[in-house]
Amino acid sequence: MKLLKIIFAGTPDFAARHLQALLNSHHQVVGVYSQPDRPAGRGKKLQASPVKQLAVQHDIAVFQPASLKKEEAQQELAQLDADLMVVVAYGLILPQIVLDTPKLGCINVHGSILPRWRGAAPIQRAIWAGDAATGVTIMQMDLGLDTGDMLLKTHLEIQPEDTSASLYEKLAEQGPDALIEAVDGLSAGTLTAEKQDDTLANYAAKLSKEEAEIDWNKSAKQLWQEVRAFNPWPISHFKHQQQTIKIWQAEVLSTRVEQTPGTIISANKNGIDVATSDGVIRLLSLQLPGKKPFSCADMLNGRADWFIPGTLLQSKLASPDETA
Repeated sequence: MKLLKIIFAGTPDFAARHLQALLNSHHQVVGVYSQPDRPAGRGKKLQASPVKQLAVQHDIAVFQPASLKKEEAQQELAQLDADLMVVVAYGLILPQIVLDTPKLGCINVHGSILPRWRGAAPIQRAIWAGDAATGVTIMQMDLGLDTGDMLLKTHLEIQPEDTSASLYEKLAEQGPDALIEAVDGLSAGTLTAEKQDDTLANYAAKLSKEEAEIDWNKSAKQLWQEVRAFNPWPISHFKHQQQTIKIWQAEVLSTRVEQTPGTIISANKNGIDVATSDGVIRLLSLQLPGKKPFSCADMLNGRADWFIPGTLLQSKLASPDETA
């Protein structure tokens, strides 16, 4: 198997784990690209990305252009004379000239089984939609948004207890092994590219705080999926007693009720049960502003008068688009 000279481009911890896998392989990382250092922490001091930190530890040249659209940056990349460029959560658009520079082109590690979820938030959207499974796709990059030919796919069942945080960790474990398998396959010439079926594609838009505001008029199952999808950010929440209350954990009950969505059915040590448009959702862990998350049992110890059965909780106000 031929040793490949590889350029790696990535920024966050998820990407750094893939860089580490390449460093542990027999291939050679000849250069690393990462986002420019950003102010972080209370002192707002410039901080290097996890990928840059790892590259520096291994004495690998690091490049941090603000854009790859300038000729100077493109020539700098070409001088590395790489066989392949691996891109994982980099954050910059790669022009066609960059995609064409390495001999084997550029490949990307994507956190879903394409073409199901293309875009920035595939892990969260898979839970949000109630998907039974997800995985990692290694694809050949083109100018489109996650539209390139698929080289390798892994499969992972989504468990009922999975949140975006836990699913992220599982995929972060699968991804590096899948990447090495794909790189080895490219080196050996044993991979067969598979075109994506565009008719099966969905856009995984970034999450927003507004989207995480609870609408009790949805079904209990949909709200449960949202609570899990929006954990650890932006966290599902609702307004009550002039406070924004975040929901960290919930479950769906099989109970059928006739009360108006948002009505508290019961509140005890087991949780706070709330009527929805279809079924009952039990709130298990809540968080008040400035406080740590705690169980509903602890919440009721100090604020039982907030959650008296029959109380109607405020629901998200529908936007004009949602009411059209």
